[in-house]
Amino acid sequence: MSKKILVVGGVAGGASAAARARRIDESAEIIMFERGPHVSFSNCSLPFHLSGIVEDSEDLVLVCPETFKNKYNIEARTRNEVTGVNREEKKVTVKNLETGEEYEEDYDKLILSPGASAICANIEGAQNENVFTLRNVQDIREMDSYIEENNVENIAVVGGGYIGVEVAENLHLDGKNVSLVEAQDQIMNPFDYDMAQLIHKEVMDKGINLILSETVEKVTEDSVVLSSGEEVEAEAVVMAIGVCPETELAEDAGLELGETGSIKVNHNYQTSDDDIYAVGDAIETYHQLTNETIRLPLAGPAQRQARAAADHIYGKSHNNNGVIGSSVVQAFDLSAAATGLNEKQAKEAGIPHDIVYTIPMDKVGLMPDSNPMHFKLVYEDPTGRILGAQAIGKGNVDKRIDVIASMISMDATLEDLKELELCYAPMFGTPKDVINQTALVGLNLLNGVFEQVPVTKVRELVENDACIIDVREEDEFANGHLKNAVNIPLSELRDRVDEIPEDEPVYLHCRSGQRSYNAIMALQDMGYDNLYNVSGSFLGVCCYEYFQDQLTGREKIVTEYNFN
Repeated sequence: MSKKILVVGGVAGGASAAARARRIDESAEIIMFERGPHVSFSNCSLPFHLSGIVEDSEDLVLVCPETFKNKYNIEARTRNEVTGVNREEKKVTVKNLETGEEYEEDYDKLILSPGASAICANIEGAQNENVFTLRNVQDIREMDSYIEENNVENIAVVGGGYIGVEVAENLHLDGKNVSLVEAQDQIMNPFDYDMAQLIHKEVMDKGINLILSETVEKVTEDSVVLSSGEEVEAEAVVMAIGVCPETELAEDAGLELGETGSIKVNHNYQTSDDDIYAVGDAIETYHQLTNETIRLPLAGPAQRQARAAADHIYGKSHNNNGVIGSSVVQAFDLSAAATGLNEKQAKEAGIPHDIVYTIPMDKVGLMPDSNPMHFKLVYEDPTGRILGAQAIGKGNVDKRIDVIASMISMDATLEDLKELELCYAPMFGTPKDVINQTALVGLNLLNGVFEQVPVTKVRELVENDACIIDVREEDEFANGHLKNAVNIPLSELRDRVDEIPEDEPVYLHCRSGQRSYNAIMALQDMGYDNLYNVSGSFLGVCCYEYFQDQLTGREKIVTEYNFN
């Protein structure tokens, strides 16, 4: 006897589950309900319509109901909302939003993929016609039309996550004056504070008015009022402060919710009712590294969950390893990617750890478009197990983070990263890839070969007049240096050893850390045991200090910045 499978929600999770069920069972009756006007649209691509990168909003819709029926024999009912689930009779109540008609459909198996709704702050003016959220094609069309019809020039984006940054960038590319407002002290929460400074600098340098540690208290027809009382010009406002799982249908049906308030599911994405599955943004999953339940509203995990749920309906097993949270974003000329735990998450999880921060070149320096790549690796101490990584630069950061994500899933260590054989050609990378180089530094730290201090401590060192030695060449030093640093180039080090004190901590740096490491190894071999390498060196210090210097007007700790 063929199965009747109903699917609630027609975007990433729902559409994928329906398509997978059809591939397994040609005889099944599959009906997919979507309360919106479109199924299977690319919600991750929505911001790119604002700049014209995606020229026609119709292109955001990947598959229409007719295609689902003709190609896959799946009935996709748009503008049909499932309003109730009768678990005893195994029926759902559906409302046709076009006609107002209500009807019932029975099921053998039910898959819930209701997604998540955009959070709109509970503030005065949040319901004004000039305030928008961004979750579907309708939203992007309404926003685009309002901006054009009202000749909007000034726009405030509230929330500095992935959506907020992408919306701000694409509105700026469209020629708008954009303010990006974030309540925390940094944007892009998957990145540690030190790494986020690179994105802050890029966003500010490109002309975005970046406002941190401020909340929006009120929206008017031409401004937003901040918690400080400052008014920021904005004829339109985009709320991108996060999403809330759509659990009302599941709650009303008596399905169990988890610790996060999302739908609780088991290994096979079954809810507390064995005949009802749930996938996507509305469920909670668990983190592979912390074993804690979390919400992770990303398209990639949703599609994997959808396949697993459909497989289980037909008795096919799968390995549910949890999630680690891999993501990437473009911020103007920079790409930023992260996976696993960042430093602050490792601290919160109580995992003993250390970090490596390196800035190798992303390809051979002789090649066009060769640039520094800022790479931060978090590893467990003392095992060397890889916990996470963040990469920011103009090159292929996604490639490196994808490698780290794969290695985390294999429970790899620094030794494994060191021995990785990765693709090399001068136009693509270096013989000793960013990943290999970072692993080698990590092993040196783990094994106590040398000690380091992070860029976050350098201002304190300068202000306390610590002994800092810059081992770059004289011309590099002349173009910018830490204010109290002494220049002893690596090429002159062995002849000037008597200038290096032995009775106090000595902090060495160069441009990115390689030459200062070589200097430390030489000096340690001569008997010095008071040496520290500055992680990230002068380039890292400049990138870390710059945004706060501009924002606060505080005194610089460098004579001139150097970002190359």
